Amino acid sequence: MENSKEMSTWLHDFGLDHPLVIAGPCSAETEEQVLKIAHELKDTDVTVYRAGIWKPRTRPGMFEGVGAIGLKWLQRVKKETGMLIATEVANAAHVKLALEHDIDILWIGARSTVSPFIVQEIADALKGTDKIVLIKNPVNPDLSLWMGGLERIYSADIKNLGVIHRGFSSYDKSKYRNNPEWQIAVEFQNNFPDIPLICDPSHIAGKRDLIYDLSQTSLDLNYDGLMIESHWDPDNAWSDAAQQVTPKRLIQIMKDLKIREKTSDGEDYQNQLNNLRSQIDVADQNLLTTLGKRMEVAKNIGKLKSDNNVAILQNKRWNEILGKMILDGEDHGLSEEFILRFFKAIHQESINNQKKILKK
Repeated sequence: MENSKEMSTWLHDFGLDHPLVIAGPCSAETEEQVLKIAHELKDTDVTVYRAGIWKPRTRPGMFEGVGAIGLKWLQRVKKETGMLIATEVANAAHVKLALEHDIDILWIGARSTVSPFIVQEIADALKGTDKIVLIKNPVNPDLSLWMGGLERIYSADIKNLGVIHRGFSSYDKSKYRNNPEWQIAVEFQNNFPDIPLICDPSHIAGKRDLIYDLSQTSLDLNYDGLMIESHWDPDNAWSDAAQQVTPKRLIQIMKDLKIREKTSDGEDYQNQLNNLRSQIDVADQNLLTTLGKRMEVAKNIGKLKSDNNVAILQNKRWNEILGKMILDGEDHGLSEEFILRFFKAIHQESINNQKKILKK
């Protein structure tokens, strides 16, 4: 599968002067709820109305969607508001029902993308469709698996494709429900620059107060659109209550977002510069997170040494680390001088932390 300009044709055909916005409730709960939210989002920058009909939940016993009846509610949304309609499909039966109800956009969720068997089943059921199909990143941070899902759908003679970045699960504590791991999405862009890339800040955030900043970061990284969950009464939503925003708040977010237009050589330069700087910001955040983890390990080593009456400084180990990092640094285009200064600073901070432990 090779990148081509035609891959973004479906998005250009919308004729939008702003990023694509897909919005609506996490789950369709009742017909009244679905229509109420839709009418509040009508005549805004929302082009596509989304609602989960079948909900693949982490554990049994949770609300798993209203099922096929919700597709009729989405049809009413389209008829009454003119918005396109979208939902998630997770197997061939879902695909059949969605196509029968003329759903405009289908997306494959993160729990499905992680399984090549499921993706292939969906691809076979969709074979040759002219519907728009979006593939979310897999739950785990695996770029090859994400690209593989896209390639399976493409191989089924489906040309109207896009991908959704919804973050990645991690055992590490984080302020996010799913760590963004922006560098993985950026790498995807590098491989397929013309495949429309949409950010799902709701699932990355896990809480509504982070959605604006995540949305802005994604637009600064040249994403093509956003998928945001919206509910008229978020705190009482039947699923993912914490990450949904009211239609009123969503409309304000859309107004506040800064969209950088590309209308001249000068602006094109500025857009590229802002994109690169955003990548630097993301890399710096990842660097600080990694350094913080390293210091935690150093503290644990300090405690172990204290418990066993062992000296803080271990010259042999330090020289081994330094020698290895200098060699590894060369492979990454980093000078020996920089590596020495960088790791000496890290080493000194580790010693300082271990000293504090010994004094306790």
